Amino acid sequence: MSPDTVSIETIIHAPVEKVWDAWTQADLVLKWFGSDPDGSGIKAILDIRQGGNFEITFADADGTQHTCFGVYKEVVKPHRLSFTWTWKSEPATESFVSVKLMSANEFTRMIFEHARVGTGSAHNYIAGWKTTFEKLKWLFENSPFNN
Repeated sequence: MSPDTVSIETIIHAPVEKVWDAWTQADLVLKWFGSDPDGSGIKAILDIRQGGNFEITFADADGTQHTCFGVYKEVVKPHRLSFTWTWKSEPATESFVSVKLMSANEFTRMIFEHARVGTGSAHNYIAGWKTTFEKLKWLFENSPFNN
């Protein structure tokens, strides 16, 4: 594996279809996206189709806003999603995200990879994604969305 690639595998206590919805429905993305545990989603525009664009803005608890955007490269509902990733604050650095969702009994096994993050980014991708996925898990464990 390349040193500029972040890979995370985790189990989410929800069916694949619901985890897919959390990645592809704007109102749900706003509930978990962003690495600050006390942060919040502000805006999500998602055109979920191959060649479609997305833009997501979220804020840290201190009010600092972050915006990422990209283009969907692969959309295979409900199992695979891949897209380019660029920070508005770092427009010269494009990376690549892939998400694979597999059924594991009534849970979902998620294999996540963020490639080509480079070494010049100010973002700590490993810590950021791990915290973000804790929020995703919380969405299913503590929310009526899981019912």
